[in-house]
Amino acid sequence: MTGRIHHFDALDNFRDYGDYAAGGGRHVAPGRLFRSAHQARVSEADLDRLGALGIGVIVDLRRPSERRDQPSKRPTSFSGAVIESRHDDGGEAPHVTFLRTADLTPDSGRRFMTDTYRRLPFEASHLDLFSRYFQALGEADAPVLIHCAAGKDRTGMLAALTHHLLGVHPDDMVADYLLTNTAVDLDRRAPGIALQLEAMTGRTASHDAVVAFLGVEPVYLETALAGIVARHGSVDAYLEQALGVDTALRDRIGDRLAA
Repeated sequence: MTGRIHHFDALDNFRDYGDYAAGGGRHVAPGRLFRSAHQARVSEADLDRLGALGIGVIVDLRRPSERRDQPSKRPTSFSGAVIESRHDDGGEAPHVTFLRTADLTPDSGRRFMTDTYRRLPFEASHLDLFSRYFQALGEADAPVLIHCAAGKDRTGMLAALTHHLLGVHPDDMVADYLLTNTAVDLDRRAPGIALQLEAMTGRTASHDAVVAFLGVEPVYLETALAGIVARHGSVDAYLEQALGVDTALRDRIGDRLAA
C-alpha cells in the first residue's frame, strides 16, 4: 500500500487510489486516479512532478473561503478542467471553528469527526461536487486529481464512493482510506502541529488529540456509509438518486478506468 504514496516537497497525502481489483474481473488502471491535500505551498519541483502526471481534471472539494485563504498553485502546462464548489456560505470552515473554540482532546476530536462524516454525504456543496466529479470520470481520458484541505475526509469519502462504484473490495476501500495515517506520518508531525494550534488558539493540545483530529479511523467512514444506507437504502441508490450516477454512467466510468 505504501507504494501508492507519491512524495513531494510541500504537498501532503498525495497518492494513487486506482490500481485495485474491481468488479467483473476487471482491474482499475494505475496512474488515472490521484488524491491529495491542497496545493497552496507546493515548490517548483512539486509543480514539475505534478505536470509530469498529465492530470486533466482537478476536483477541489474545499469551500470558496478555503480556496481564497490557500489558493492553489498549478503547473504552467495544466490546461484541464477545474471543478470547484459554487456554494459560498461566507463563513470559515467548520474544522477551523472547531480548532479555535473546542477543547482539543482525543474524545472531542473523534466526536467532531464522527459528526462531520454524519453530515458530509448530504451537504449541498458535496452533492454538487461529487455529482460533477462522476460526470467527469465518465468523460475524461486524462488522469483526475481530487483534493480538499488535508486530503483525508471529503477526499476520503469521494475516493471510497469511487471504489464502491467500481466494485473494489470493501477491505481495499478501507485500507486505502486509512493510508492517510501513513502518508502524513502523524506521529512525526503531531508535535509541530500542536505548536501551530497553540499559537492559533492559545491552548495546548496533547499529542493524542492532534493525532485523533488529523488522522482517520474506520468508524468515520462507517458512520457516513451507514447514514447513506439509512437515508437511501443502499450506497448504489445514493449514487443514482443523489448524484445522478445511473447504469450508463457507471458503465462508462468502469470502461474508461479499466486497466
